[in-house]
Amino acid sequence: MHPSDTKKLLRYLNDLVVNGNTLVVIEHNLDIIAQADWIIDIGPGAGKFGGKVIFEGIPEELLENRKSATGDALKIHLDL
Repeated sequence: MHPSDTKKLLRYLNDLVVNGNTLVVIEHNLDIIAQADWIIDIGPGAGKFGGKVIFEGIPEELLENRKSATGDALKIHLDL
């Protein structure tokens, strides 16, 4: 997805939440993950190498999780 489209999608999703809706989004885009209220990270790999809950919590806590490849990628993405 183009970054401008991601921004549009994030505004739309935020509007839904502000209006009292609950959203469940399955996504790999780090901009969208960074805006989440709650993250469930499933892994540690894909397919037969995944399927276990690696992390469950807020994005700030994900950044501190040493088992999460998503947390590692998010740190790099956010320049932390």
